[in-house]
Amino acid sequence: MNWEEAVKQLRHNATDTQVILDNYFDEDILASAERFSNSNEFMAVMTWVPKGATEVLDIGAGRGIASYAFAKRNFTVTALEPDPSNDVGAGAIRHISAVSKLPIQVVESFGEKLPFYDNSFDVVYARQVLHHAAQLHQFCKEVSRVLKPGGVFIAVREHVISSQSDLSLFLAKHPLHKLYGGENAFTLAQYKEAILSSGMKLNKVLHPYASEINYAPLSQSDLKLQFAHSVAKLTGKKLALTLLAFEPIFKVLCAIKSFFYHEPGRLYSFIAVKL
Repeated sequence: MNWEEAVKQLRHNATDTQVILDNYFDEDILASAERFSNSNEFMAVMTWVPKGATEVLDIGAGRGIASYAFAKRNFTVTALEPDPSNDVGAGAIRHISAVSKLPIQVVESFGEKLPFYDNSFDVVYARQVLHHAAQLHQFCKEVSRVLKPGGVFIAVREHVISSQSDLSLFLAKHPLHKLYGGENAFTLAQYKEAILSSGMKLNKVLHPYASEINYAPLSQSDLKLQFAHSVAKLTGKKLALTLLAFEPIFKVLCAIKSFFYHEPGRLYSFIAVKL
């Protein structure tokens, strides 16, 4: 079974409806892209896009939800996606572009050998892509090559494992891996080393609860309520909510939660700049 067939099978399983929504795999591709464009996750991504940036490469663009979101904000967007399918690949991106009348250049290729000139893009964005790389170091070197000096690489929602022994545990729980077998994960050290060895400076590593980029579809309000429920056992509900209204306290609790969170496949994001 390929990726497209796996997604279609999930849609037919009533118990996986929330998985489909959370991953923007709705049958209505344009509605899915519009929902992502307005999501807290993408709003948080935009805070890392430098002012004055115009050229964006959406690498491993999938069905084009991020390409649409960038194009809607008047960026010049190139979507790189090797899968040609009309549901979850390049065909879907072309459909979104045609229906929305937003110009998105679609290129069917892989990240390990980008068909672009050096210093072409202000931003390279990759959503849940690095962990699929066949050659992680080569992938990052190509990203660095096509970025303009001072350009930003935004790699988000990457699966992290603590050790290779964790990989099988992560894969066993992944809802799509059991269908198409294409998932993977690396250690945090492996991601960092691949990015740094490419000639980029790693500006920020976002731990699992550092940003809605990682903990979406939960919102910040949802997470604060979760914390409040736990803290209320010690302080009472009213004081717990008062404490969590202070951003520094919320951030400390997020950092503590991430420190003790070792679930195989947990999500991290990386912000790097080309030197």
